[in-house]
Amino acid sequence: MQLLKIAVIGGGAAGFFGAIRAASANPDAIVTLLEAGRQPLTKVRISGGGRCNVTHACFDPALLVQYYPRGGKALHGAFNRFQPRDTVAWFESRGVKLKTESDGRMFPITDNSETIVDCLYEAAKEVGVKIRIGMSVVGIKVQEQLPITNDPLPITHRFEIELKAGGSLQCDRILLATGSNPIGYQIAQSLGHQIEPPVPSLFTFNIKDKRLEDLAGVSVDSARLRLPIAGKTALEQTGALLVTHWGLSGPAVLKLSAWGARLLHDCNYQTTLVINWLPQSNRENLHQQLLAVRSQLARRQIAANCPVLLPRRLWQQLVTYVGIDAEQKWAELSNKVLNQLIQELCEGKYQIQGKGVFKEEFVTCGGVRLNEVNFKTMESRIVPGLFFAGEILDIDGVTGGFNFQSAWTTAWLAARGMCDQGAN
Repeated sequence: MQLLKIAVIGGGAAGFFGAIRAASANPDAIVTLLEAGRQPLTKVRISGGGRCNVTHACFDPALLVQYYPRGGKALHGAFNRFQPRDTVAWFESRGVKLKTESDGRMFPITDNSETIVDCLYEAAKEVGVKIRIGMSVVGIKVQEQLPITNDPLPITHRFEIELKAGGSLQCDRILLATGSNPIGYQIAQSLGHQIEPPVPSLFTFNIKDKRLEDLAGVSVDSARLRLPIAGKTALEQTGALLVTHWGLSGPAVLKLSAWGARLLHDCNYQTTLVINWLPQSNRENLHQQLLAVRSQLARRQIAANCPVLLPRRLWQQLVTYVGIDAEQKWAELSNKVLNQLIQELCEGKYQIQGKGVFKEEFVTCGGVRLNEVNFKTMESRIVPGLFFAGEILDIDGVTGGFNFQSAWTTAWLAARGMCDQGAN
């Protein structure tokens, strides 16, 4: 009886997990993982500053999908089948315990990504996955084949994978898990799939502004950011904000860059960012608060006496920006300048002049269109026997372990789909 041959293209988180799951689900299958680079699991190694943010402690699929700017709706059913709780259980069953940090991110208790890398390698070895490093794929041919008569579930398609080094590999099922590598998109497109154009997600904002000068390292616990892009619904995010040498970073910026990835790309990362430094206060309450301060602290210097929850250096920069000098006292503050200060605190406008990067964790918005994939099995609706997992799909999450979780989930479903079709 002919054995089922499965090829996994891509040696990242999704590729490894899919290969492991497929080989363990069907021990008789021949599972081969092809990785173009010399070192697989690159993103796993660098994630979380080398600690590997494996997943996020959100165990309700309805809440979990809200962290995905693209793909949340398609993932809802998928997370009901395999979610963070299952990820935690899988790693812990292999001796890798995870811990949860205050913001919900989950890491190995070793705080070392090599723990996760070693676990995946060892699991792949145990179930017999053939790992072939430095094997670049240049194309896939689909060739019709007569049913194998002694198979209870006839294999009607066979693939031929063309290798850059020459030669080819024959297989019955393919899991395409190439991440944001262009070759994955090219292969999917050559087989009839449509690709949502890939653009960056999860990045910082380049802003040169005198209000932020010499403030690198200053952070606020909560700020509300808004992108009032012309002709589009304004996007908002609230969260911690960090001033950097090049502009702004922090969770609020990263979340906004993810939700606004395509809009920001379309305007070439040149647009206005509106910052509310005090989202916990409304303008009227803030106005009354500052009027009271003007009366109660009349003889004190404005720059030296910050009455709101802001870092002192940031307060001094904003005060100077509206024309208040270092010696000016609260009693000398005119209503006009008071209103200008409130405007700066609640609705300061800054010009984004480009995008930076978030460490080395490059995430892409775009990929294979989701309506062309069956999310119960992750099989292509266009090419039977072709499956997808991970970032090659038009799915991306905000920072915090969500992108890894979609990789684990889609890979698990794809592996099950491949083996259910071909198990003897």
